[in-house]
Amino acid sequence: MSNYFLYVFTVLIWGSTWLAIKFQLGVVDPMISVTYRFTLAALLLFAYCKVMGLKMTFTRREHLFIALQGLLLFSFNYWLVYLAEVHLTSGLVAVIFSMIIFMNIVNGRWLLGSPISPPMILGALTGVSGLALIFWPEISSFALSDLSLRGFLFGFAGAYLASLGNILSARNQKHRIPVVQTNAFGMAYGAMFLLVFSILVGKPFGFKFSFPYLTSLFYLAVLGSIVAFGLYLTLLGRIGADKAAYVTLLIPVVALCISTLFEGYRWSGHGFTGLGLVLAGNVMVLRERAMRFSHRRRP
Repeated sequence: MSNYFLYVFTVLIWGSTWLAIKFQLGVVDPMISVTYRFTLAALLLFAYCKVMGLKMTFTRREHLFIALQGLLLFSFNYWLVYLAEVHLTSGLVAVIFSMIIFMNIVNGRWLLGSPISPPMILGALTGVSGLALIFWPEISSFALSDLSLRGFLFGFAGAYLASLGNILSARNQKHRIPVVQTNAFGMAYGAMFLLVFSILVGKPFGFKFSFPYLTSLFYLAVLGSIVAFGLYLTLLGRIGADKAAYVTLLIPVVALCISTLFEGYRWSGHGFTGLGLVLAGNVMVLRERAMRFSHRRRP
């Protein structure tokens, strides 16, 4: 499976989950909805691993790192993003979450010793600038009220936890811990962390037996969690956390295209200019990686 396939389908799936998340907010507490999502995803992944006969035995040390990845990538970071969307528009949360690009570059250098190249930084700045242009109406109306500041902090904290989870996934793959089984156990650990925390803080375990809630829950568990994370983390293992994080620039653009079809979103001059910058930033990074790979292959 090519890196471009992994890249494109990760963007398309996660770009559509922004709309699905809207149907999860309301009656059921966000933490409980995330718990349901990753519990369902873990059960389905375990069933898949059983049918395919995949290795499911790992050492205690490997389970420790898998559990830590689950804590960072499949639990509290998603809860924080859901909370951020309660206080801010999805566009602003998308812009905040795109900061994971810079977080991955810095954390990758700090924790894994990954190199930092000028094209990567330039591509990141170009892409984030484009994303800011697309969502400029929302950014310009941002007021530093208590609720807005709270939403920003929730979103930023969620992005940072996800970045650490990205770096940990890269580390686990370097130690030959397979992606599918890691995701199965990691999502189970993540759901357990949220379950225990929900009980400790007294969250109500409600459920909404409606078609929109149930279908969005299955969509987020199967495509948004199992398939998309499998594709993304495989891509991350191949090209590094810093470059894989560029999918976060295109995801909000795909979300806006879907919003155009289903919610009547209208594109402006700022939006089209921003889209061009986002695409240019992605091209810079992917082209830089291709050039480095070709240089390595030269005798």
